[in-house]
Amino acid sequence: MNKILVPYDFSDVARHALDFAAQIARKANSDTITLINIIEQPTPSDFKTMGMSGADPMQNIWIKKMIDKADSNMEEIMSEESFKDLNLKYKIVLGNPFKELSEEIKTQGVELVVMGTSGASGLEEFFTGSNAERMVRYSKAPVITLSEATTLEAVNDIAFASNFHEVSEEFIGHVKNLQSMFGAKLRLVKINTPASFTTTRHDKKQMEDFIAKYKIENCTYESYNHSNEEDGVLAYAEDIEADLIAIGTKQRKGVGHFLAGSIAEDVVNHAKVPVWTFGLENG
Repeated sequence: MNKILVPYDFSDVARHALDFAAQIARKANSDTITLINIIEQPTPSDFKTMGMSGADPMQNIWIKKMIDKADSNMEEIMSEESFKDLNLKYKIVLGNPFKELSEEIKTQGVELVVMGTSGASGLEEFFTGSNAERMVRYSKAPVITLSEATTLEAVNDIAFASNFHEVSEEFIGHVKNLQSMFGAKLRLVKINTPASFTTTRHDKKQMEDFIAKYKIENCTYESYNHSNEEDGVLAYAEDIEADLIAIGTKQRKGVGHFLAGSIAEDVVNHAKVPVWTFGLENG
């Protein structure tokens, strides 16, 4: 895990993400952690709403002030003694958050994104609305989201929710690497709902075959009944007191696609523990 990216908006949850990323970097001997602050360039109508002219000079002055402030704040973080053992860098860019993050992941070979969330209301200031949803759904690198300060040592049980088919080799490889990094027990679970019900006998054999195929160790497995998938994942994680949730996302949507798009996003927005997501179709 050589390159870790932390979207950074100077909020408390962004700091939690940075601190957690730093712990991961030390454990994984990562090459670099890059903080990225993205300033969305305002349109002329934005300036008019704020009582300003839409003329370029005013816009340029406003943007320069934003960049200078962000640069000063970033330099303070770079100088902190707690990060002296890490190769910590930062970037300040103008543009659309989702587009810029996707480009950074692609061009820099980012292997993990760690980002803060603000809970049920959605991701914090830096990741509002559709930008957050698209990042969780479409990121070409695994994403860990968290809303509270977390330590590696606190992650002992990982709830891994899946339907245990249509899972790529790359995806399960990432899950096993995640388990190894934390030295945690993997708690495999299949959520059974009225709309997609399968028998206990079917689920037991499916999960046993899955465990054997991918040589998964230090794990448990079970099916869990609930009215819907997202609430089922959250309820199961709470029941077993999981320290982290791992789920896959799909880039296409359709009837019967477990944990497709919005389900993973709902889990991210409502989970009380960190959530690791990665695209099932990336492999």
